Amino acid sequence: ALFLLVLIVVALLADRLAPYDPLAANYALNRFPPTAANVLGTDDLGRDILSRIIYGARVTLAVALASVLLGDTIGFAWGIFSGYFGGKVDLLGQRALDVLMAFPSLILALLLMVGLGAGVHTVVIAIAVTRIPMATRVIRSIVLSVKELPYVEAARVQGASNVRIMALHLAPQCVAPFLIIASAHLGVAIFTESALSFMGVGVPPPTPSWGNMLGGVLSQAFRPPWWMALYPGVAITVTILATNLFGDALRDYLDPRLKHG
Repeated sequence: ALFLLVLIVVALLADRLAPYDPLAANYALNRFPPTAANVLGTDDLGRDILSRIIYGARVTLAVALASVLLGDTIGFAWGIFSGYFGGKVDLLGQRALDVLMAFPSLILALLLMVGLGAGVHTVVIAIAVTRIPMATRVIRSIVLSVKELPYVEAARVQGASNVRIMALHLAPQCVAPFLIIASAHLGVAIFTESALSFMGVGVPPPTPSWGNMLGGVLSQAFRPPWWMALYPGVAITVTILATNLFGDALRDYLDPRLKHG
């Protein structure tokens, strides 16, 4: 959590913390190894890698957070609606999810990117769509059990509308699982964005993101200078590790079965 908080602060203050302009090319410093002036070295165009990683954190986190918020929120509402009404509504909804889940997440995102075109907004939409099925299934399973509880039946007997029951009696019970799903999906979204940018269909250059920093390096040389591949890769790995550990800790904290005393 502390690492993610520091990363968010770095992303927000990128324009103040980055030592150089991430888009400014200096061909005299082309592929320079780490030095005192360029702590992490420079890339093929002489751009400072540290500055690009700092600005890339802003792009990568913004895309990941926006896609998770969009996709999991849709899955949250879809799961409540489908689980509460059941019947044909639930049947049709689950078959639509089966179609989405038939594609691996990365392949589905690639297909959506091909149809929508390159750009930050389309990357957000493509990743968000891949997050919907899992969020919907988890929230639906919770609603199926909660809607049979006595207090929900009492609200229904007293004449509460379906919207009121879903908003006031079912949705609050799904908030904790929603937070756990969102934290777990954050790492997946970072990986997916990095993979799409690595393959050249994600965030378009010259906008720096960790994925296109790796992809641009490997597209020009099979064995690039070590600093050009190592540091963006470490940034991706450590951030995904932090999000996964945070998601596990959040799950343990919010699960009453794991609380002692």
